[in-house]
Amino acid sequence: MGEGELPGLLVNEIGGIHGVLHSHVEFLKKHFYLITMKEFLEDRKHLSKKVQAIYLWWHKPVIDQELLQSLPNLKVIANSGVGMDHLDLKLVATFGVKMANAPHAVSSSTADTGMALLLASARRLVEGCHVAFSLGMEYCEADFLGVKVTRATLGIIGMGSIGYKIALRARAFEMNILYHNRTRRKEHEEQLVGAVYCEKIDSLLQQSDFVMVVVSLTPQTHKLIGKREMELMKPTATLINISRGAVVDQEALVRALQAGVIRAAALDVTYPEPLPRDHPLLKLKNVIITPHLGIKTEKTTRMITEEAVENILAALNGLPIPSEVLPS
Repeated sequence: MGEGELPGLLVNEIGGIHGVLHSHVEFLKKHFYLITMKEFLEDRKHLSKKVQAIYLWWHKPVIDQELLQSLPNLKVIANSGVGMDHLDLKLVATFGVKMANAPHAVSSSTADTGMALLLASARRLVEGCHVAFSLGMEYCEADFLGVKVTRATLGIIGMGSIGYKIALRARAFEMNILYHNRTRRKEHEEQLVGAVYCEKIDSLLQQSDFVMVVVSLTPQTHKLIGKREMELMKPTATLINISRGAVVDQEALVRALQAGVIRAAALDVTYPEPLPRDHPLLKLKNVIITPHLGIKTEKTTRMITEEAVENILAALNGLPIPSEVLPS
């Protein structure tokens, strides 16, 4: 098909740090005429009317008023993940543009990442790897001890799709599961994973051996876990964050880890990403930090792009958008 027969899809770039994956390009080109930001900026006059949709990969391209004003035929923005905190939803809506995310594609891989971080921290896998690789290593010290996961108590803050899948995985480890959520789950859902609802977050924090944060970043959840919350946790507890970096007060976390207020932290998200190389979190032995790996598997990224395409095509054809996100 020629470019005139396909709707224009604006993407940040192809490949690179913030570009759609090379392996997804052929699939995208079956449905859209791809336009990169570089091409758009070089030929804005010709391309501005062709763009009907934007596909955000890793929060790029940046959506601001200037870009929205330059795209008169833009109908939909599809995000390659669940969190929409990088978008001004109300601003986008004022231009009559629909928005969608990809909650179904990301939930399993993100839950896998959460459990991987829990296990790695509990059993000190990163430290152990360094020991095994160290020069002159003959044996592991007898007091190189981790924390038992089986039958420990896991507190999940945020029991949406991802949080619930974490509970399913934790159940296989015979963990006792507590959860705090804006809305309580149905009784049969709780029973399936053996989860106990905590109306107050304080109760969950006080009882849990592992606290996993799985909430969206909103003004209400910004620094949800701070000094007060960490002081409520057990000194033997581990904090795991797979949501957004700003949900945890990082300065308070540094102090809590240094002072032994909590045992350890395992983070797939920070603010900013990546952290400055001199950040104190990078100097602590009781921290594991991964570079936002939550969704990064070959199958999951493909599913994300497929979900985005489904949302975009629905919007362009005037059909209900499966994963539409409305401004609050």
